[in-house]
Amino acid sequence: MAKIKLLPSPPAGLRPQPKRPEDPAVDDQPKDLVKEAGVSAAAWVDERTSLSGTVRWVMFRPIPKGTNWFYTLGTATMVAFINQVITGVVLAMYYDPSVTHAYESMKYINNEVFLGEFIHGMHRWGSTVMVILVFLHMARTFFFGAYKYPRELNWIVGVALLVLTLVMSVTGYLLPFDQRAYWASVVAMNIGGNAPLLGPFTPPAALGGPDVTTVTLSRFYAIHMMIIPGLIIGLISAHLYLVIKLGTSAPPWVRADKVGGDLKEHDA
Repeated sequence: MAKIKLLPSPPAGLRPQPKRPEDPAVDDQPKDLVKEAGVSAAAWVDERTSLSGTVRWVMFRPIPKGTNWFYTLGTATMVAFINQVITGVVLAMYYDPSVTHAYESMKYINNEVFLGEFIHGMHRWGSTVMVILVFLHMARTFFFGAYKYPRELNWIVGVALLVLTLVMSVTGYLLPFDQRAYWASVVAMNIGGNAPLLGPFTPPAALGGPDVTTVTLSRFYAIHMMIIPGLIIGLISAHLYLVIKLGTSAPPWVRADKVGGDLKEHDA
């Protein structure tokens, strides 16, 4: 009768040792259990979605030599937009978009709501910061030549984001519906009405009539809260995708052969 060959036993270091109840050193600590559960959950999700590959594609990519703090203006603009979204959602919980209650609701936010004046200030000044950062980011892109081939489409997306940011600022300025907001909106519509081609059609479409009325406030609120943020989120996603896919352009003072050598060395 042939003898059955047994598989060799694993090395001693790979054989799990049974836990002894009387040994406190091997007891499962709560933090270890939580860590193990988190790792298992992340592995379960990654096995079904391959998110780790996407994260590596986004985070681990070659950066050209000469990259400096000017390249953070785009990220700073996105952070400013996130601030606008968060503070805007909080303000929308207390704001009443009606001609008779808009101003009173803003007074209630600033005087009665906990941290209401602080959140309103972050939203008001955050809009100014966002506009400044968008212009600085566009200026950096232009003077660094980052709009050239193959990044022309990303430049067009950036211009669209600039226009949407300005429209969001104009529509948001009317929402307090005080004297300053009212007349500033009238001036803005008069300026827009003098633009070529679409100028004569802009004020009636935006105002809902010849004057600033309750219809205007409702339209501006809908545009400011729903339409513009949705478009900005979609264009930011496309903008980031193109930045990751095409890579970051090198500063103009860095030679092309030097950049190519650095990228090859980084990839290796």
